[in-house]
Amino acid sequence: MMQPVLETYTPDGFDLWPVAEVESFGFLPLSGELSPDEVGAAVMRIADCNDVSAMDGPDGGHTPHPAGPLDSFLHGLLTLDDPIASGGLRVIDDSTGGFGHDPVSPTAERFGDTVRLTVNIEENDSPVIELGVPELRHLLVGVERDLTGFLALAAEWSSAHLPDHCTAVTAAVARSLDLPAPGPTA
Repeated sequence: MMQPVLETYTPDGFDLWPVAEVESFGFLPLSGELSPDEVGAAVMRIADCNDVSAMDGPDGGHTPHPAGPLDSFLHGLLTLDDPIASGGLRVIDDSTGGFGHDPVSPTAERFGDTVRLTVNIEENDSPVIELGVPELRHLLVGVERDLTGFLALAAEWSSAHLPDHCTAVTAAVARSLDLPAPGPTA
């Protein structure tokens, strides 16, 4: 099994919109099956990952943050050309009931028709998951489906919770996931 995941932490005192309680320093699987509060937590985390001033201001320095709390929090997400989402792919070998791993220091290597996923390249005896190239392609199609489903939920969520920023937030979240922005919602 392969899941796209977003790094999470407990959002102490965050009150700009409803967010789910998430595990501190855990991973939230992204998909089209999340609750509205889980989507809110994911959007909050993606915005927080990009909470930096843009470096391309007219004077070569930082662009100042807007004064309002919401606009200030969303500033980096909405102004960076290439926003990021901290996370990766979680791979679990469910055929053997065996281990899985979160995206810590993994690597993928291809050997002919086999792909070897090493859990942590910094450990000499790190566990590995081996699968065929066709199986990997199938898993990646599922990852794309999960990310597309999440993005659709994020667009709906933004429309309800951030109506003045809906289009910009959805486009920025799409860029952070390296996905095309969805069309307008009806």
